[in-house]
Amino acid sequence: MNAKNLVIALFLATSTLGLLAPPTAEAIPAFARQYKMSCNTCHSPFPRLKDFGNEFAANGFTIPEQEKDRDFITAGDDLLRLNRTFPIAVRFDAFAFFECGTEVTNDLQTPWALKLLSGGSLSKNVGYYFYFFMDERGEVGGVEDAYIHFNNIMGKPLDVMVGQFQTSDPLMKRELRLTYEDYMLYKTRVGLSQNNLTYDRGVMTTYDIGKTGTDLVALIVNGNGKPDAYEEDDGNKKFDTDKYKCYAVKVNQSLGQYAGAGYYYYYGQELGMDHLAGPNPLSYMNRILHHGPDFRVGNGMFDFTFQYLIRRDTNPGFTADAVNVETKGVIAELVFSPQRDRSRYYFTLLYNQIDSDWDEHDYESMTGGVTYLVARNLRITLEYTRNLELDTNRGIVGLVSAF
Repeated sequence: MNAKNLVIALFLATSTLGLLAPPTAEAIPAFARQYKMSCNTCHSPFPRLKDFGNEFAANGFTIPEQEKDRDFITAGDDLLRLNRTFPIAVRFDAFAFFECGTEVTNDLQTPWALKLLSGGSLSKNVGYYFYFFMDERGEVGGVEDAYIHFNNIMGKPLDVMVGQFQTSDPLMKRELRLTYEDYMLYKTRVGLSQNNLTYDRGVMTTYDIGKTGTDLVALIVNGNGKPDAYEEDDGNKKFDTDKYKCYAVKVNQSLGQYAGAGYYYYYGQELGMDHLAGPNPLSYMNRILHHGPDFRVGNGMFDFTFQYLIRRDTNPGFTADAVNVETKGVIAELVFSPQRDRSRYYFTLLYNQIDSDWDEHDYESMTGGVTYLVARNLRITLEYTRNLELDTNRGIVGLVSAF
C-alpha cells in the first residue's frame, strides 16, 4: 500500500469518528463496579492513569476511606478478609492495519488481544493484581502482570511488590500507553542476551519522602524475562537460567506542581552459551548496564515525557572474543487533552529512537495518534507511524474496550 492510499484510508476512517458516539454510556470494569465510580475517576482515558489512579494502585487497589466491613467476608475470623464479590474484568483490543513495504499490506487483527483481569484487597494494606492473556495475536499469551502488593508497611510510606512486573515500570508503564506503537527501547534485547526492560520476576520496593517530593524505587529480578520453568538434574524446577540476579534503582524528584525528573540505574550479569562453538558449547558472561535520566512536565492538558537511556553489554554474543556493545535510546511522548480529564479526544505524539553499535538493533520512528472516547470504557484510535529507519508507513484503526 503506497503512502497516498494510506493517507486516504486514514482520512476516511477519521471522517467516521463523529458518527460513532452515543449520547452517554457508563464504564463498568472491575474497580468501577466495586466502588460504583466512573472509570474517569482513575483514567484519562483508560488505561492511562491520573494521579488518583496512581494513588489507588499504590494503595493496593483499594480506597481506604471507602472500605466497609460489609464488603468483606470474615466468617468470624479476625485474620480472614475475603472480598464479598470477586473483582474481574475483560479487555478486548482489535486493530485494522494498513502498511506499505510488506507483502501483506492490510490486515484485520480482530481480536489483537483479549485479557482477563482481576485485582483487589487480600487484607488490610495488602492487595493483589494480575491479568491473563487469553488471546494475544492469535496465541495464548499467559500471565503477564501478577503480584502481591504490601502497602504502608509498619505505617511508613514503604511498599513492597512481589511477583511479575515490568522493570521499565519505574520509567513509564508500557501497558498504559495510548498508542499501538510501543516504547521500543524497553523491548530491545541485544544479541543473544535474554535481558531487556519488560517482564521479569522479582521484588520491587518503593519509598516516598513526602517532605522533599522524592520517590525511591529499588528492585531485584531474575534478569531473564518470564520463560517457562525448566527441570534441573535434581528434579527441581527453576525460572532463572543462572545464579545471577539483576538490580535496579530509580530516583524521582518532584520539581514543583507540574514537573519532575529522575534517574534510572540497572545492573546485572547473565551466562550464555556460544552456540557456534560446536557440540560442546562453553558458557560466557555478559554484564548489562542500563542507565539514564528522564524528565516530565504537564498540567493535565499537555503532558510531556522525555527519556534517554544507555545500555552497555560486555559480551552479548557469548563468544570467547568478547565485544562491548553500546546501545542508546530516546523515548519522547506528548499527550494533548483539550479538556483535560473531561476530554473525549486525545492526541498523542511519540518518538522512538535506538542507536546501537550493532546496527540490526537500530530503530527510529514518529507516531501520531488520535483517541476518541465513545464511552468511558470504549475508545477508537487512529494512528500513523513513519518508520524513519526503513522509510515505511503504517496506519492503524483500532477499537479498545474494557468491561
